[in-house]
Amino acid sequence: MNFKNVLLLALLGMFTIQTGFAQKKGKKVNKTENTISAVVEPANDEKNMEESISYAFGVVLGNNLKQTKINDLDLDVLKQGIADVLEGKTTMSNEAAGQMVNEHMAKVQEEASKGQREAGEKFLEENKAKDGVTVLPSGLQFEVLTKGTGPFPKSTDRVTTHYHGTLIDGTVFDSSVDRGQPATFPVNGVIQGWQEALVLMPVGSKWRLYVPSDLAYGARGAGQTIGPHSTLIFDVELLKIEE
Repeated sequence: MNFKNVLLLALLGMFTIQTGFAQKKGKKVNKTENTISAVVEPANDEKNMEESISYAFGVVLGNNLKQTKINDLDLDVLKQGIADVLEGKTTMSNEAAGQMVNEHMAKVQEEASKGQREAGEKFLEENKAKDGVTVLPSGLQFEVLTKGTGPFPKSTDRVTTHYHGTLIDGTVFDSSVDRGQPATFPVNGVIQGWQEALVLMPVGSKWRLYVPSDLAYGARGAGQTIGPHSTLIFDVELLKIEE
């Protein structure tokens, strides 16, 4: 998420929220102690509607800040910044604020990606010593769960597979198995780790792939779940080669 999205959500979600919870001065996002007297119920009058909408925007902002790992903000100062913008008395230009937010988010993302990379490297180092795990020169690791007897696909073929993808902590990020619908795609149209494995798998095989980040999505990550430098695990069943 870029700084414009964060600031937009802040402007919409944190100004004059009146929902019955109190924050202590100087409280941090990751240590906030909310004293909510009652859950905000669907509004049945104008006042309740305003409170419900205000609370909803606060929830959206909080979730977005949580997803971006921004957990070191002073809520009182954050609200003061929003109020100052709306009242036209800010002491910081939009350009300076944007630069500061960008720099801070880059720092947070760098620290998070460093942790992801180190965790992945440690996992792969330990995993390669397990019985049944084969390590290829690229660093790709795999286990044969089911031996296939069919033909081997070429890099120019289209194949149909069932797969289940997780992070090393078990978080599922994609699964044709869960959807109940196999996926068809060109071998040379998927991540490098898959490309390398598929041409070694005869049809009917099911392998578990342990894919280093540089053979997956690397520093950029993918979507909301796969962070930068994430090592990925896939159970891949090669169902057929498309004609």
